[in-house]
Amino acid sequence: MTPQFDRDRHLEAAIQRTNPWDLIIIGGGASGVGAALDAACRGLSVLLLEGTDFGKGTSSRSTKLIHGGVRYLGQGNFALVRESLRERSQLLKNAPHLVHALEFILPCRSLFEFCFYRFGMKVYDWLASSRDFPQSKGQSKAQVLSKQTALAPNGLYGGILYFDGQFDDSRLLVNMVQTAAEQGATLVNAARVLELAKNLSGRVEGVVCRDEETGATHTFRGRCILNATGPFCDSIRRMDQADTAPLVAASQGIHLVLGKEFFPGKTALIVPKTRDGRVMFIIPWHEHVLLGTTDTPITAIHEEPQALDEEIAFLLETAGQYLRKQPTREDCLSVFVGIRPLVQTRPGAKTSTLSRDHTLEVSSAGLLTITGGKWTTYRQMAEDCIDRVFQLIGKPHRPSVTHDLRLHGCPQDLDIAPSVDGSVYGSDAEWLEQLIRQTPSLGERLHADLPICGAHVVWAVRHEWARTLEDVLARRTRALFLNARASLEMAPAVCQIMASELNRDEKWQAAQWAAFQRTASLYTLV
Repeated sequence: MTPQFDRDRHLEAAIQRTNPWDLIIIGGGASGVGAALDAACRGLSVLLLEGTDFGKGTSSRSTKLIHGGVRYLGQGNFALVRESLRERSQLLKNAPHLVHALEFILPCRSLFEFCFYRFGMKVYDWLASSRDFPQSKGQSKAQVLSKQTALAPNGLYGGILYFDGQFDDSRLLVNMVQTAAEQGATLVNAARVLELAKNLSGRVEGVVCRDEETGATHTFRGRCILNATGPFCDSIRRMDQADTAPLVAASQGIHLVLGKEFFPGKTALIVPKTRDGRVMFIIPWHEHVLLGTTDTPITAIHEEPQALDEEIAFLLETAGQYLRKQPTREDCLSVFVGIRPLVQTRPGAKTSTLSRDHTLEVSSAGLLTITGGKWTTYRQMAEDCIDRVFQLIGKPHRPSVTHDLRLHGCPQDLDIAPSVDGSVYGSDAEWLEQLIRQTPSLGERLHADLPICGAHVVWAVRHEWARTLEDVLARRTRALFLNARASLEMAPAVCQIMASELNRDEKWQAAQWAAFQRTASLYTLV
């Protein structure tokens, strides 16, 4: 496969470069990788440095929806909804192996709710102005219950049926990383930025980073430095100016994963307004059920945020009001937490009311920061960001070309949407099949409860920058997010395969196993 999708090769290329990069990006989530992809497509030389792994933070912990944002209609943010719906259609075209239409039921408790939400979804359809997703329509109580038998009939008046987009977030990010590499970008994970380098006049002109695998430090020079670290952006901004005012008002949202029996079929549920004004989803995902999300303001931001007991209780209680079968903590196969990097526009405002628009900021020393936004609009965010980069480095502007850029893995036959049947590899699937033909044992499942085999592990190491046990089990496959206990049980076998691929010894395996046990403990409730 060309180019090489390998961390060591990309790190070596970065070290050997003598000329300054046009753009150095700090952060390997959707914002950073999206910017790297857009910049590389426009002919800029790009280096992206990620301190842990691509998508380790917010970008692997979303509600798995590519959507306009029904809640933002209530806030009157029609511009964001329209932009998101436009980008939703583009992602469906550019990554059909990972994005597909998902049918939603919006349950109504009264005639007033039915009319109110019916009107709102008509506005949603109008703002979409696209035929890529079917139009919404009203449903009687009988129709709703026939569509989803898991729903409790008590108090149900009827519902609204509408469609939005669903995706696998970290798998999309991996394909974006691969596409950026194909366009000439250099991307290195496990490369943590320690400080910003400045010239004699105080302008930011580079970064000092540490190779987290070897401990070696490297200095890279760039004409523009982009801070795309999401909820951690203020820590990078303080490297530039110690007393800078915070830009982010962070909140966390948790998701619980249940067995498919709690909500069978391929239809999702949205509760647009729970008792405290938040939105709740019940979503089928990879043959499991995803229950989320919450919106809890936080002051301390950690790489592994933890679910609060009150958040867990809230989701389980609210879900029980709509389902025939009441879920309990013991039913939860996994719990994961994501941090929202909301832009602080109004001091003291509730995080649930803050906009998901993105913000660009340029410091007096020239550090460019992008934060806010949402997964759905990553491409537009990147386009706006790189437009600003061209201004900052003084190069003649080139327009973005990512609007119609097919991402790595996009199948040639665009009428086929493999994401619906569970495959997330698209056109790469044939390469995995070839691996299995060469070594049939790689086709055997590593755990009875998850469709993950040795070939997925080998592929992740060879072509997807996977370096740790967590990289594979959390983000290249979704084992940790789907079933934490099963991921622990398959971890030793995965570790052995990785050690063979990476030429690591038993000491490395023991360290990986210990680290993964600590991480997986945060994804279990009992």
